[in-house]
Amino acid sequence: MEYNEFTIEGRNAVIEAFRSGRTIDKLFVLDGCQDGPVMTIKREAAKKGCPVKYVTKERLDQISETGKHQGVIAYAAAYAYAEVEDILNRARDKGEAPFIFLLDNIEDPHNLGAIIRTANLAGAHGVIIPKNRAVGLTATVAKASAGAINYTPVAKVTNLGQTIEDLKKEGLWFVCADMDGTRMYDLDLRGPVGMVIGNEGSGVGRLVKEKCDFIASIPMKGDIDSLNASVAAGVLAYEIVRQRSL
Repeated sequence: MEYNEFTIEGRNAVIEAFRSGRTIDKLFVLDGCQDGPVMTIKREAAKKGCPVKYVTKERLDQISETGKHQGVIAYAAAYAYAEVEDILNRARDKGEAPFIFLLDNIEDPHNLGAIIRTANLAGAHGVIIPKNRAVGLTATVAKASAGAINYTPVAKVTNLGQTIEDLKKEGLWFVCADMDGTRMYDLDLRGPVGMVIGNEGSGVGRLVKEKCDFIASIPMKGDIDSLNASVAAGVLAYEIVRQRSL
């Protein structure tokens, strides 16, 4: 389901957005503001597990599109999120072993969009992203996905590490991309698999990496030491595709 409005400004509009069930990816609130409507908004955000960022009036003015933010601006998802169970059901419906992308704090919307596009073309059943410190399904992400966002479900979870543990109970095993791992060609990447790709700068976080069964390195011959996150996702995903087709 596509949404048409991405930025919501003003106290009443933000309260109604929460109460109507809209998915809010991020909420900006004027730092120090404690009046009734703002406290109501913060309670609604807490109920939905929505991240709240406290900022200065100058910052709110800078990101405001209307100039009438009243101390609150919400970023609504451009598309509705799926549940992790929806992704597993998609694999079951196709009679295929689950193949899922898990993204550890991807912050660049162009990277996320490109990864969703790759996930679709590689036949992955879905993408999982964390709620905090990561970009959500913004309009820029939707555009960068080149339409793939309409076909590939994206789930948003509170704790990526816990989600990995839960999916292990469903029979999945996990491989993450990291320079210090085993060469990806030397790993058996078949079966029900979750592929973990890390943040553009710091890679896969330690706690998430520790939960992975394998660490795969992508052979590189050049003079710099890392690939763009979306390119790394594509390279490792297609090695998984190759092995799954054997």
